[in-house]
Amino acid sequence: MPVTIGGGLSFCGEELRADQIELIRQVTSDCRGLALTELAHTVCEVLDWKRANGNAKGRECYLFLQSLHERGWLPWLPAPRPRARHPHQTQVTAASDPQPACEGRLRDWLPVDFELVETDASRKLLEQYIHRYHYLGYRVPCGAQLRYLVRAGQAPYGVLACLLFTSAARRMAPRDQWINWSDRTRRQHLAKVVNNSRFLILPWVKIPNLASHILSQASEVLVGDWSARYAVEPVLLETLVDRSRYIGTCYRAANWTSVGLTQGRGRMDRSGQARGESKEIFLYPLRRDWRRQLCDGPHGASAHETKSAANV
Repeated sequence: MPVTIGGGLSFCGEELRADQIELIRQVTSDCRGLALTELAHTVCEVLDWKRANGNAKGRECYLFLQSLHERGWLPWLPAPRPRARHPHQTQVTAASDPQPACEGRLRDWLPVDFELVETDASRKLLEQYIHRYHYLGYRVPCGAQLRYLVRAGQAPYGVLACLLFTSAARRMAPRDQWINWSDRTRRQHLAKVVNNSRFLILPWVKIPNLASHILSQASEVLVGDWSARYAVEPVLLETLVDRSRYIGTCYRAANWTSVGLTQGRGRMDRSGQARGESKEIFLYPLRRDWRRQLCDGPHGASAHETKSAANV
């Protein structure tokens, strides 16, 4: 028997109204001949689910509809098209092989250059580096994202580091409390928070203070690129550090603030049942008025709370 989902159903942090839920039922039933991807884009068009830059939230809607179908709701939805058992495999080539050691003083390697990954060649190179040398490996990111290859400013040296920025975690209690977010203001302003989901200094790069320098410079570069791509100016950066491996030295050196630990559930856990390693949450404001930008609204922080929290 299909599961009936009552109040509390939400999409991208926004609780859905009864008329929106009924419209989803109607559209997916009437257009059941379409593939799930096409249905997702149709729903986005009907409900005006768009990013700030005007593009439809097709991927998010696809996963949303798929989740509802798996839970017994919308049973008429078509099954997802078959995929290979391993749909994405990183092809490793000599391009990502270890290079001669990069050593010396930081000033001898400046300025560093941030190459926004936009070509197929640079995308494959960054993917290989993260796959081979980052302990988490490479996973195809979902949602908003920007990737960078950090190169030495002087020839003949090549890539020193890789950065991947993605949309923020939907909920993290220590972060939300530190910002002083209500549920409503979090939903309203979450798009202004960006997650640094991967940061890799290549293993043959042994340059003291390079990591913290890259983080400081990346925060300036990201604001313009993210605004241009998604029509939203980032206000706050976040990242998660596995304390069993690292203590977040470079983030602390770049003036990021530790605000607590995750519950170990992971970004995509909706049931509250998944368990993993707790990670330390670091945050970095990108504007002096970041708290006003993130808490503006009828349910935001009061003036007294804002003044007190600014001293944290």
